[in-house]
Amino acid sequence: MVGRRSAHEAERVFVLEGAKVIGEALAAGAPLEALYVAPDGDDPVVDRALVAGVRVYDLDPGVMELVADTVTPQPVLAVAGYVDVPLDGVRDATLVVVCVDVRDPGNAGTVLRSAEAAGAGAVVCCDGSVDVYNPKTVRASAGALFHVPLVAGGDPVEVLEQLGKWGRQRLGATARGGTRYTDVDFTRPTALVVGNEAHGLPAEVGPHLDGLVTIPIAGRAESLNVGMATAVLCFEAARQRT
Repeated sequence: MVGRRSAHEAERVFVLEGAKVIGEALAAGAPLEALYVAPDGDDPVVDRALVAGVRVYDLDPGVMELVADTVTPQPVLAVAGYVDVPLDGVRDATLVVVCVDVRDPGNAGTVLRSAEAAGAGAVVCCDGSVDVYNPKTVRASAGALFHVPLVAGGDPVEVLEQLGKWGRQRLGATARGGTRYTDVDFTRPTALVVGNEAHGLPAEVGPHLDGLVTIPIAGRAESLNVGMATAVLCFEAARQRT
């Protein structure tokens, strides 16, 4: 896995598996380098890729099973160029989701999907969080990483300091002890900071937050997972802004 990540980081390309994600990439005009099709991969997305000028390769039986990330692979696979932008490219975003030490690839993909669905202006995945181009993250995002500006990397403290200088209120999501989320003024330019699935936000980011926000839990669960919490908070921000 380390070798795979090093290879795709050096070449600045990543893998998309399945017609849904590939279709979203084509719709967003993302740079697809090639599309690979298994013998049973007759899907309209192949024709769309050809029209877009993407190189399409037919694979022999059994090859897709050797190269795909999943046990039961999708019949179409593509290689795309990185789509992330520098932090300065999202300075005008009025709602930014900042991931600090988010380790689960499925949760990271859900954060991207929730942020995009709620109309967030950007997502920042700081150093220490899961690779945004992890195949599981890409699948869980359901193509959202092609439709919301994405910053990959950056020291969490430096990112929060810069967002503060740009006038964003920096609100850390916490399971308890914060302001009830419906009482927070999300109409202000906001950086919503979400943390590790098990441990929450690290102590070092505390001095660089302007407040904490909490989603009350009525049931026996201690907290929502980071993907679900991001969805609730982003849609509350969207509700207040409409």
